[in-house]
Formats: sequence, structure tokens, C-alpha cells
Amino acid sequence: MTTRTTRNMESGSQLVHIPVMLGEAVEGLAVHAGGRYLDGTFGRGGHARAVLSRLGPEGRLLLMDRDPQAIATANAEFGDDPRVSIRHANFSSMAEWDETATGLDGILLDLGVSSPQLDEAARGFSFMADAPLDMRMDTTQGESAADFLAHASEREIADVLWNYGDERFSRKIARAIVEDRTENPITRTGELAALIERVVGRREPGKHPATRSFQALRIRVNGELEALDQALQSALSLLKVGGRLSIISFHSLEDRAVKLFIRDHSGRVQGSRRGPPVEAAPARLAPVGKAQFPSEAELAVNPRSRSAVLRVAEKLG
Repeated sequence: MTTRTTRNMESGSQLVHIPVMLGEAVEGLAVHAGGRYLDGTFGRGGHARAVLSRLGPEGRLLLMDRDPQAIATANAEFGDDPRVSIRHANFSSMAEWDETATGLDGILLDLGVSSPQLDEAARGFSFMADAPLDMRMDTTQGESAADFLAHASEREIADVLWNYGDERFSRKIARAIVEDRTENPITRTGELAALIERVVGRREPGKHPATRSFQALRIRVNGELEALDQALQSALSLLKVGGRLSIISFHSLEDRAVKLFIRDHSGRVQGSRRGPPVEAAPARLAPVGKAQFPSEAELAVNPRSRSAVLRVAEKLG
């Protein structure tokens, strides 16, 4: 399960949300006091607070999130800060925001679903509690997971489960969904989880058989990989020379997209030894160090961070 933040401490009735790889991700931005930075995945503001603490009066922090609840939190906490601008939108549209037109010194993206989304049963991201099968990060637009399963063909469903979830039983699950939906439309998380368990059985100790399918449907419903591709292209054009891109991924498909994007813009030749020579494109990005992973100390406190990968790159002249 991909989660941007972890929920693992309680103080009375108040839950504390801890951002994954906070220090490493913010250090990757190399924040300077007068710079202009974009946090495209505000969540509950952990990374944003850290960036803002390093900005002076002339600095600017631009906050985006597609989740209306996240934006409500951003407005409540940062709405009166003259250094902060807030926009309810997918980070894929960062280039459409006038605030980014003058260029950015750093962009932070923390991919995947956030713990507040995952832990609120009504959002429909988790099979741990029965709730409407929604899964939309932005509940104001788009079709829910239930809507998709109601009209998609058996092949479409199977392809989503296989391509986004590596689900070995994708065809069997898709067939069962299509067979059942005529009489019993799947509208709740509990119904889908029970169907998958019936079809697949509990084959992996300690792992619910619906894990991969729920992940795949979430990625499809939210267009997460398409949004990431668009955001990477926009980030390359918006970053100033010397600006930093700091991205935390939680899924191999996300991390591969980020890794290849940085590689493909680093000026390295990717031609085959057996093919004709390939001229390298001008380098526009340079990786900053190697991929980073959560420390043992963080893993001990935040188990949900176990799949996180951080990659940092710098814009070249």
C-alpha cells in the first residue's frame, strides 16, 4: 500500500501524521531563504512546514493538493501567511498556475495515497473497513472505483489489475466482477474484498488477497501515472537553473517513471551496442546522489514508510 504519510502515534484523541523521509526530502531541495518552492502534495503539511521554516520574508511557498480536505487544512493553517499561496488542483497542472510562471527553485512531490485518506474509511481506499467504494483523491470530480467496475469490460478490469497491481489472478477476479455485477453491483469496499477473497483465497500469509487489486483500482481511478508523467514534464520547464526536484515514490511503477525521467534528461547515451551510434541529448537534469530509502529508525516508528524511495535531481543550465 502506498502512503504519503504515516499515522502511528496518538495523543489523547488526536492523531499525529508523520511525513515520510521528512529530513531527506527537504534537504534534497537545498532550500534558501529567498527561494520559491512548490509542494505539489500538501497532504497534512508536514513537508510544507519544514520548507516554510527555512524561508525568510522574501521566500515563497506554493501549496497544491487535489484533495479538498487537504486544501481546507492548508487554508486553515497557512492561509494568513503572506509567503504562502494555495491551490486546489492536481500537481499535474502546476504549469497552469500563474504563481509558477516566474520559475521555481524547488519542487517536492510525495506520491501515493496519504494516511488521512487511507485511515478515513468513508473515502473507500481500504478494505479494512466496509465503506462506499470511492477511492477518489479529489471527491469533487471523476468517477469512483464503483463507477468504473460498473461499466468497464472484463478485459479492461483485468488489464488494470495486472498492469497497476501485478495481480496474478487478474482475469479470474475480473470475470467474477462482471458475472456478479448484473445481480449484485459492487458498491462497497467490503463487497469487493469478499469477492476477491472468494476467488483468490488467502494464498499469502500476512497479506490480504485484495491488497493488489485495491492498489491497482486506486491508481486507475486517480490517473496517478498519467499525472506523474505530466508533472515531470512541467517540473523540468518550471525549475530554474540549479533548482531541485525531490520526489518520494512508494510503488515500483512510480519510481521507475521518476528514475527513467531523470536518466533520460541527464545527457547519457541510451543506444544499443548493436545499433548505430546515438547522439546524446543535451543534459538538463543531474541526479543528486543515489536513491534514498527510509532509515531503520524511521521504519521502526513508521512501518508504512517501508516502500518509500526518494530521488533528487538538479536542473542544469
